[in-house]
Amino acid sequence: MNKGLYIHIPFCRRKCLYCDFYSVVPDDGAAQRYREAVVRNIRHYGGSFDTVYFGGGTPILLADELGEMLKAADISEDAEITAECNPCEMDMCTLSTLREASINRISVGVQSFRDAELSALGRRHDAETAVHAIENAAAAGFRDISLDLMLGIPQQTAQSLDETLRIAAGLPVTHISAYMLKIEESTPFGRNTPLLPDEDETADMYLQTVQRLSQSGLSQYEISNFARDGCSCRHNLKYWRREEYLGIGPAAHSFIDGRRYAVARDLNGFLSSAVQAELVTDGCPDEYEERVMLGLRLSEGIPEELWKPLESGLQRVPKNYYRIEDGRLSLTAEGFLLSNEIISLLLSQR
Repeated sequence: MNKGLYIHIPFCRRKCLYCDFYSVVPDDGAAQRYREAVVRNIRHYGGSFDTVYFGGGTPILLADELGEMLKAADISEDAEITAECNPCEMDMCTLSTLREASINRISVGVQSFRDAELSALGRRHDAETAVHAIENAAAAGFRDISLDLMLGIPQQTAQSLDETLRIAAGLPVTHISAYMLKIEESTPFGRNTPLLPDEDETADMYLQTVQRLSQSGLSQYEISNFARDGCSCRHNLKYWRREEYLGIGPAAHSFIDGRRYAVARDLNGFLSSAVQAELVTDGCPDEYEERVMLGLRLSEGIPEELWKPLESGLQRVPKNYYRIEDGRLSLTAEGFLLSNEIISLLLSQR
């Protein structure tokens, strides 16, 4: 079976105030050296891939190098190939370079279409730039365009979120990811947390998002992901369906041969090593528990053979938090808000 290939591009012009992803400001020559390191690692591992995902960081900063990375891999003709993009870098020339490199899907980090909220997050773009970036992507020939939004951010209200969702759904996008802001200790927000909507307000914003996007033809298929028919992210589905994927680059993660591992968060070590340093995070994960935990992130849920052994715990879950249809157990939007608690309760009854 073909695997997924994740390539981490650890470069950003500037880190956002909430971001805990591994990234640094690139220096002269970084692009070429990084491409060479990625290529030798791809050749070392081998394998065939039907999805590729360039994450970051800001992969579009290395637009001229991504095609060479792809040439080193055995990629199927119908592969989904995604690159994350920042609106500030999405000019027509750069987008054409991505298209020429065989990238056929882009994920745009928008977060909000309100300038005050973007400024509070430390984003480099404004709302107008984000709208033009997505319009440029459509004009460049991209038919599979995703954008990221954030919920529960500084200055956000139900009214401002509704405006963001209205603009997002009206753009030529096929997929929207909507994540609730999580404060990480190592970030500026962690050291000096701004005033945020409270938990109840953020929960209401989440339910508002689910309803608004559904009305706009973007169906929820995972806790934080919504897509038009046939446009779910095939690469991310590999994570949730417990399929194999290989991660290349510092801070990348892999799941191969029943083992989970991560690459050290060390750019210099990655560049100077013949093969990236792997840190085993779980040498023998519990397959049953993972299938339950990951499967209940999806709207498709889990089959009866997985949830039946947990039925005694299910009796303690309020009925508006889940549904059973055609023998499959899945969580409702209200249940997704408490998914960690529900899953822990069910597995404790195993």
